[in-house]
Amino acid sequence: MYGENASPNAEQPPEQPLREPSAGSAAPAAPGVPAGPAAPRVPPASAVPARGVLLVDTSRGDRVGEFRGVAGPYWSLRPVGGGREWEVEPRFVRPALLMEQLRARTARLNARSRGEVL
Repeated sequence: MYGENASPNAEQPPEQPLREPSAGSAAPAAPGVPAGPAAPRVPPASAVPARGVLLVDTSRGDRVGEFRGVAGPYWSLRPVGGGREWEVEPRFVRPALLMEQLRARTARLNARSRGEVL
């Protein structure tokens, strides 16, 4: 029982953007066509998630963070249990799966019960 996953997570990361762009915004590039190095992939303003949404930073080993805001071309994320914010490029961010959200919130509650978090 220990060390094995008794209930594997069958949920897959979503392939859709965080939010659908509005009707007035430009259409996204065709799927399977990579963007050139001269064109950075910056999501439109309508793709910015609401504050407090849990996201996964894939550039830092799937670290889960709470969206705090936009800082220039970067998004600011904060650990769910509190701590120092970090910045990440939006192209390395995806919405957190249900299992990842549960894991992050449970870790926060456990830290709170030990007196580490207010």
